Amino acid sequence: MSEHLLLGLGSIIVFGIAAQWIAWRLHLPAILLLLVFGVIAGPVTGILHPDKVFGDLLFPLVSFSVAIILFEGGLSLHLSDLRHVGHIVRNLTTITIALTWMMATAFAYYVVGIQLAPAILLGAILVVSGPTVIIPLLRQIRPVGNIGSIVKWEGIVNDPIGAILAVLVFQFIVAGGLREGTAVAILGIIKAMVFGSIIGVAGAAIIVLLLKRYLVPDFLQNAVALMMVVVGYGASNAIQAESGLLAVTVMGFVLANQKYVSIRHITEFKETLRVLLISSLFIILAARLTFDQLSLFSVANWVFVALLILVVRPAAVIASTIGTNLKWNERLFLSWIAPRGIVAAAVASVFAIRLTETGFPNCGCLVPLTFQVIIGTVAVYGITAPYVARWLKVAQPDPKGVLFAGAQPWARAIAKLLREEGFETAMVDTNWNNVTAARKDGCRAYYSNILSENLLFDVQLDGIGKLLALTPNDEVNSLAALRFVDILGRQEIYQLPPVRKSNSRDAMPRRLRGRYLINEDATFAALEQRFREGAVVKKTLITNEFDYDDFKARYGDTALPLFVITESDELRIATVADPLEPKRGQTLISIVDPVNVTKSG
Repeated sequence: MSEHLLLGLGSIIVFGIAAQWIAWRLHLPAILLLLVFGVIAGPVTGILHPDKVFGDLLFPLVSFSVAIILFEGGLSLHLSDLRHVGHIVRNLTTITIALTWMMATAFAYYVVGIQLAPAILLGAILVVSGPTVIIPLLRQIRPVGNIGSIVKWEGIVNDPIGAILAVLVFQFIVAGGLREGTAVAILGIIKAMVFGSIIGVAGAAIIVLLLKRYLVPDFLQNAVALMMVVVGYGASNAIQAESGLLAVTVMGFVLANQKYVSIRHITEFKETLRVLLISSLFIILAARLTFDQLSLFSVANWVFVALLILVVRPAAVIASTIGTNLKWNERLFLSWIAPRGIVAAAVASVFAIRLTETGFPNCGCLVPLTFQVIIGTVAVYGITAPYVARWLKVAQPDPKGVLFAGAQPWARAIAKLLREEGFETAMVDTNWNNVTAARKDGCRAYYSNILSENLLFDVQLDGIGKLLALTPNDEVNSLAALRFVDILGRQEIYQLPPVRKSNSRDAMPRRLRGRYLINEDATFAALEQRFREGAVVKKTLITNEFDYDDFKARYGDTALPLFVITESDELRIATVADPLEPKRGQTLISIVDPVNVTKSG
């Protein structure tokens, strides 16, 4: 028995993380693969039986996990975003929710044939979208202007509102009458808003106070923050069901916008925890589906999903944005991004059971229908939204470009050649003469320190996906690499190798630096000397008639390959751990000595 439980628990982690990794490799929505892997783990193979593994703890664990995910979402909400889009976010979290609820209810009742009471509950459940789907999509799309903030705010704020709305609808249904149900709903709204907000603010204030007065050691700060999330969620839920989701969202929002203590380490911890929780939750909830429920994936249900995408969302967004300053392409993009996520799956799973217990027949269809909505919306929006965003010109260019820390002459020569090949470049330097020369060359250049606090507000990173730290200071290069890890990803951070010292213990730890460029001898001093002696940056097309061996024979061992541009216009960078081997059809960019250039003709 214990071996079967261990197999089930292990399968959650294995299937969850494998789905995330495969989705990253294939540039697919992770949740889509998580649902597929969950069905494989559950009804297909029978490896995982969540109800047997967790028993009565299943839904409490799911609820606490959702609370942590929403807390992490709240940490990404910044008040400054609302200065220009606050009225739009207000409309999307009120008018859009109301219209989505009404139209989804009507279509569930008339198209799918669900009874009116469960249809009203389903409509309330489906108003949510959530950070589990929205934030990964936004990272992939990279929307321009304020549209990303609007989508993020709507997705995160709608989750607790939708969950509370579903609870109030359920309480209204089981109250037994219009007068009683109305009273219950009004009281529930008041209790949820008041106590959820108070508890959220209080929890954030306690965390800030503990950190500000150094009452908690560093190694316990994340644990204490997690404890406050759990306590706040439980306390608020004890007063009003599901108001805990509002409490933890408010807690995260207040922490993100206070100026008294740094919460960077808490944010990083919660981001890691969020990935694990999302991976686990979708595997668990999808594994609970049975073949009987999967057989309910009917044509009428797919028509319902299509109506949500093609009618409900566009109509609700258009109505909510009348009189706003949004452009037509931004409104169209908002109309094409409303995927459902973990909150919809969790809430539907809970209330399907509760409705059945209260005497409503045929409520088992709520869970498979909700999963069909999740699968359909995630597949459609996740696969098409990036292309739609580019077509509507609300997405940043593909991040293939390079940010240079350092704008010395040879760095400018490299940047200029990359621009000629169609790659975006930007340069940052503290030498005004270097910045001026870079601008004359047609490059975006900024007079600033790469470590400046305000750099990210000044530098436009549109189309930028890589960092080359080329300053003469090895420590600055490493700090710049650390600064941009969270923005560009560790695999896209490069720096010049430092000067090697006799004491091997002086080597920079991997976690405190970027990937070392070219080879271990290509230090700043060495490259500076090469270019002073006349070395140049050269572009070479590798062909059948002139392959890489011919290149090395012509330009000698002193040639330093820098980049390879593939036939699909990807930029690959030479590193110490991964030197380049250019293939036919690729373009090689390298540093060669002038004598070899002369010899080549």
